[in-house]
Amino acid sequence: MKRYSKRMVIIHWLTLALVIVAWYLGDELDEARHEKGATLIGYFAHAMVGGSVLLLTILRSTFRSVDGTPPPVGQSLMDMVAKGIHHVLYMLLIVLPITGMIIIMTSSVGMALLAGDASLLPTEYTGPGIVPHAVHEILVTVLIVVVVVHILGAIKHQFIMKDGLMERMSLRRKG
Repeated sequence: MKRYSKRMVIIHWLTLALVIVAWYLGDELDEARHEKGATLIGYFAHAMVGGSVLLLTILRSTFRSVDGTPPPVGQSLMDMVAKGIHHVLYMLLIVLPITGMIIIMTSSVGMALLAGDASLLPTEYTGPGIVPHAVHEILVTVLIVVVVVHILGAIKHQFIMKDGLMERMSLRRKG
């Protein structure tokens, strides 16, 4: 079975790790914001991790064009759903960091970061920052659902179909 290139595999797993970190940091920021304890470093770290996810997603998309991808396993309805899930994942991994940047530009988060003044951080999003923040939160929920579906598909291939599909995204090479 043809595999993804080594750099595509590394980016895949690194992106997953960074998405988990971004989600954790975002969740912690949300709680701290409601308790009026959010910090500049928390926002900065969350933004840097989100930006890294965007950069890796762009790199991965570029490498897909250069390195190619393994052929689809089949042409069934489930194969088309899997392809759609992958497209939605890519879209979310691009749009989520962009909405995060828009939040920084349209709320007091940007002013707080530029001034180095945590007292400017919002306890509640209002004004122009409310819509991008709401969109960002909704997209996080959508991402979680899509990732769960993606993982369930991988589990199906590994343990039910036993077709070795997951080997395509493994760093360990047999033979």
